[in-house]
Amino acid sequence: MQPLLRWRIQVPIFRNPVILKQLGIAVGIPFGLLMLVIVLVSGKSVYALYALGLIAALLFFTWLLIMALYRGKYEAEFVLDGCGALCRTQENQAKKNRIVNTLTIVFGFLSGKPAAAGAGMLAQVRQSEFLTWNHVRKASFHPKGHTILLRGGFAESIALFCTEENYPSVEAFVRRKTSR
Repeated sequence: MQPLLRWRIQVPIFRNPVILKQLGIAVGIPFGLLMLVIVLVSGKSVYALYALGLIAALLFFTWLLIMALYRGKYEAEFVLDGCGALCRTQENQAKKNRIVNTLTIVFGFLSGKPAAAGAGMLAQVRQSEFLTWNHVRKASFHPKGHTILLRGGFAESIALFCTEENYPSVEAFVRRKTSR
C-alpha cells in the first residue's frame, strides 16, 4: 500500500499570496495595460475617465460576486499518493462553478463571443488537476504561507495549500517524491 495524504482546506482568495500573485498576472497585467493604453491614447478626453470608471466598476463587481457567491474562499481538497498529486474543488463549490461556467458558455455563444464561451469551458475543465510525480519539474516550498507549488510541463501546475498542522508532513512527502 502506497502512502496517502488527504486534506480539505478553505483558502481566502484575496489574502493568499500565491492566489494574489496569479490574479495579478492573469487580471492585473491585462487590465493595467488596457488602462495605460486608454490614458495614453485618449489625451485629455473626458471619455477616458468613463472608460477607466467602467474598468474599475467591472473589477469591483467581480470582487463583489466572488465575495457573495464563494464567501471569498477557494475550497479545495488534495490527495497525494505514490502516483502523483490531485487537486480538486470541493463538491459544494464545484456545483457553483458548474453553474457559473455553464452560464458563461451559454451567454458567450448567445452573444457571439466565442472567447467567453471558451473561457467557461477551460474553467470547467480545470476543476480537477492531477500531476504525476515524474512530470514534476520543480517544487517550490513556502513554509510561511503553508503552500507548495508543483510545476510540470506547459500549463501543468498545482498549488498545494496546506494547513499549519499538515505542512511539515506534506513537505516531507513531496520532497521524497520529487528528489531525483
